[in-house]
Amino acid sequence: MEIHALRAQGWTISAIARHVGADRKTVRGYLSGARTPGVRARTGPDVFRPFAEYCRIRLADDPHLWAVTLYEEVVGLGYPGGYSTFTRSVRERGLRPHCEPCAAARGRDHAVIEHPAGEETQWDWVELPDPPPGWGVGAHAHLLVGALSHSGRWRGVLADAEDLPHLVEAIDAVARRLGGLTRRWRFDRMATVCSPVSGRMTAQFAGVAKYYQVGVDMCPPRHGNRKGVVEKANHAAAQRWWRTLPDTAGVGEAQAALDRRAAALDDRRRVRDGQRLTVGELADAEGLRPVPALPYPAQLEVVRVVSAQALVAFRGNQYSVGPGMSGQRVTVGHRLGADTITITTGRGAVIAEHRRAPDGAGTTVRAQQHVVALETAVLQAFSDARSCKHKTRRPPSPAAVAEAARLAGLSETGPAARVVIDMAGYAAVADRLARRSTAAADDGDNEQGMA
Repeated sequence: MEIHALRAQGWTISAIARHVGADRKTVRGYLSGARTPGVRARTGPDVFRPFAEYCRIRLADDPHLWAVTLYEEVVGLGYPGGYSTFTRSVRERGLRPHCEPCAAARGRDHAVIEHPAGEETQWDWVELPDPPPGWGVGAHAHLLVGALSHSGRWRGVLADAEDLPHLVEAIDAVARRLGGLTRRWRFDRMATVCSPVSGRMTAQFAGVAKYYQVGVDMCPPRHGNRKGVVEKANHAAAQRWWRTLPDTAGVGEAQAALDRRAAALDDRRRVRDGQRLTVGELADAEGLRPVPALPYPAQLEVVRVVSAQALVAFRGNQYSVGPGMSGQRVTVGHRLGADTITITTGRGAVIAEHRRAPDGAGTTVRAQQHVVALETAVLQAFSDARSCKHKTRRPPSPAAVAEAARLAGLSETGPAARVVIDMAGYAAVADRLARRSTAAADDGDNEQGMA
């Protein structure tokens, strides 16, 4: 704009170039329209041009073909460029056709959904990759996030799995952290809540919704933006808490750090009806209903391995079983809201029942009968005999010598004993060969003399 304005005032191209600090060819190109501001001219040949038609045909045949797969194909055809240059060329030319089902919420206007105070809580599981090695949960940790749609306050709880009992336990814990219950809950089509195909709520979860007196709404399939509040909370949990979590953190420490991070984000500013408020102030004014005193009584079960000390680990504590089960897999069962746990074998036999200690307390709970039985088993297996001396000289005993003689006698009468080697026969053969050689030499000398 400045170049065109100065040219309209009668400035020369050289004066404009000196004034704006550009080359005269650049100024001349802008004035003539040969160059467009913000668009860099290509400095080399377009190596993608010969392959553009092939890519257009392949993407027309298969709009969902991965770019890396197509890149491998064109490299095999002689494409010399890199992958990033290839994908940029595909995007600039618009070679990939638009797929409406896959881009249902992309590139179109979005409606603003009103969320009245106290109306809706949005829920979602987040699978967090690469958990600390000491957690022993596999390749992913499971985090349930709940967010209030009106205010944006969110909380999360780590869980051992994503089955229905763990979901119910996590929902109850998150609801207490949020400060109460809304009138409705919104989920995506997770199998523990509804049928992924029809979207109808399962009978098991219907009992949960009835217990907490909430209505349940399901998102349409492949419309994650319908629960955008919890999706943004997922991003905050992953980027502002999980990414910086140290490897040495335990599950309890990680949960405490998550609670602190979520509470700190309640200070975010919001503007409602012309007033500047924080997320925490909006959430406190939502008028949430109180959570029942006890969670829904779902039966939670996890599989554990008995240690060498006849102990089973569960939620940061150790619980005893009888002796003789070291290394075996058992099932720890706990009904939500109860203060006891049961330990059963793989066939369902109950082998122990304990009062549950607070999670993460590091307590060892031992039943008296288990202590007595374990001590008895250890003492019975204990021996006070003096240990053996491994450097003592102990030659073969008479029995071993007799057995060795018997084996030697068998070898003397075996097939090897019948093999006889007579060296006299070899000497006779050697003598005959020597006489023949001497006779042949004398005959040769006589023939030379006659000649």
